Amino acid sequence: QVQLVESGGGLVQPGGSLRLSCKASGFGHVNFCLAWFRQAPGKEREAVAVIDANGDAMYTDSVKGRFTISRDNAKNAHYLLINSLKIEDTAKYYCAVDNWACLVTNDGGILRTHRSFDYWGQGTQVTVS
Repeated sequence: QVQLVESGGGLVQPGGSLRLSCKASGFGHVNFCLAWFRQAPGKEREAVAVIDANGDAMYTDSVKGRFTISRDNAKNAHYLLINSLKIEDTAKYYCAVDNWACLVTNDGGILRTHRSFDYWGQGTQVTVS
């Protein structure tokens, strides 16, 4: 059974940090595209960071320099380190896996994903207040 389980969300003050984790089970994702999305109330879901099999990462402009995505293939996990949190970072964060190469572009500062991600976590809430 394929499953992604996130952890690490919480309530944090502006300027604080969090580390989100996503652990995959039921498959190995060493060659796959890994990502983090978020969705704030009343807003569309957006991709915030992706990392490909080579470890190359892309970020939406609003989080560049503050968010860092990483992967640990040996643990079937990927992570999102969030620093200098802002109130506008409040959202539910979802990890996702696409069992193919990353097809993502940065269009005017926004990450655009050109393939549907195959697996999703249940989401973890990040509240900055």
